[in-house]
Amino acid sequence: MKRTSINPTDWGLAFQMDQGEVIEGHNKILHCSGQCAIAPDANAETGVTIVSPDDLRGQMTESLANIDAVLDKAGMARSNLISLRFFTTDVDGFLANYDVYVEWILPHGIRPPQSLYGISRLVFPELKVEIEAVAAK
Repeated sequence: MKRTSINPTDWGLAFQMDQGEVIEGHNKILHCSGQCAIAPDANAETGVTIVSPDDLRGQMTESLANIDAVLDKAGMARSNLISLRFFTTDVDGFLANYDVYVEWILPHGIRPPQSLYGISRLVFPELKVEIEAVAAK
């Protein structure tokens, strides 16, 4: 797969993101539903438990780990990511903890285009972040 960064200006580079990317030579695309800081729990009424309730930093870490799990199940890796969408109930808190994402993506040498959305609530009130991803291989 060939990636060509598109950056009319360089401001996004500080956030480990390109403004756009041209992706060529791929055979499959994975659209990953929003991943939150949840884990299976057979004893819970909903079938899941919230990891790091009300802890944005912990939830970012767990949500990214859940993206890793989806990528792995699809036979892909972080290096296959081509875009991300972050949804959060606390934009300022998310930006203050953005280093969690940078440390997660930086070793893979890519800067997927991304968007950050401030929203009023996620599916469970204790959740602070949800991350959607698209990958190609």
